[in-house]
Amino acid sequence: MSARARSLGVLVGATLALGAAAGAEVTPASAAGPSLSAPAAILVQPDTGDVVYRRSAFSRRQIASTTKLMTVLLLLERRRLSDLIPAVPYAALPAESVAGLRAGERLTAADMARALLLASANDAAAAVAVDIGGSQRRFVRLMNERARRAGLRNTSFANPIGLDDPRNYSTATDLAKLALLVRANAFARRVMDRPSATLRSGARVRVVANRNTLIGAVPWMDGVKTGHTRTAGYLLVGSARRGGVPLVSVVMGTPSEAARNADTLALMTWGLARYRRSAPVRAGRVAASVPVRFTDGAVPLAATRTLRVVARRGERLRTRVVGLPDEVTGPVAKGTRLGRIQVLRRGRVVAQAPLATTTAVERASVVARLGGWSGPLGLVLALAVAAAVTAGSLLWARRRRSPGRSRTRSETA
Repeated sequence: MSARARSLGVLVGATLALGAAAGAEVTPASAAGPSLSAPAAILVQPDTGDVVYRRSAFSRRQIASTTKLMTVLLLLERRRLSDLIPAVPYAALPAESVAGLRAGERLTAADMARALLLASANDAAAAVAVDIGGSQRRFVRLMNERARRAGLRNTSFANPIGLDDPRNYSTATDLAKLALLVRANAFARRVMDRPSATLRSGARVRVVANRNTLIGAVPWMDGVKTGHTRTAGYLLVGSARRGGVPLVSVVMGTPSEAARNADTLALMTWGLARYRRSAPVRAGRVAASVPVRFTDGAVPLAATRTLRVVARRGERLRTRVVGLPDEVTGPVAKGTRLGRIQVLRRGRVVAQAPLATTTAVERASVVARLGGWSGPLGLVLALAVAAAVTAGSLLWARRRRSPGRSRTRSETA
């Protein structure tokens, strides 16, 4: 498994931890925080589950097109990327974001997801809702059921698009959780990290641009989704990764796109300075040893892979070795796995790898198995050998002194 895949596994697990973390006070490292124009915001470090910064993070607000994060999540969970989805009639207002779909043309689920995540296409959201739910109303029911399963306790959906509606709301905390769920999908991560994409299915080829203008402009920004209506203001659910440290941010209700971007960058820059990713365990480095039976030596053990862990700057990581046998008996091949090495952050295991022998252990000799010449069994063997030698010598000497033996020699001579 790649380091990227392992990291995303951590992100998925952190969606649950975030709920508990968000209910606690802001971590000490984030006591001051950057200056923001957004009335509601949150910054999360998913590996640790830390809520690095928050402002009115449980305040329910209109969420505009960030609603489509749930639409995309259901699409990715219920359809294969190659599945064809027919467009439905959609009468868009002049200001709406659309992909220009014609009723009846069929796009792949992959292209529908691209249209939703990048262009924030309302006509694509309508098509997905009807295809999965049978109707928008039933699809909205699925959206709210999925929100409850995800623990989004302060979220309600009224449509799959994000049109202003008193029943369509969420919080900065819940949007961060939802973003982590969507980012658990590798295809979604690749899409949201692109400035544009080409939709090749459907009646014609289309190019859609990412409305998140930070993508492409800032190398370490890699997602997630924008939103804007007159009532909701400007929103951005953002994600970033620099030096192996991921962050997820949400800013809600900013007065402009420029303010939305500035707030997001302020949060990300401030948060990235407070975390580091280190490698407390490196592949091939000896971390322990196990005594070899019947010898005075020990066989060294090293981790089979490097373990990299995110932690706050200045935070101490611990390692411990578990599952080792008291001793080994040869023969043992080089590379044999014996036990594990674990990395602990805040007393909890956050990464582990098998330990393997760095050298082979040969089969012990019979003498060694008997405890060596100085051991009890070795001493008995030595005495037995000595006794046998002594007995043989005495017998030989006795035969040599025998008269019969002397006469036989004389007669022969």
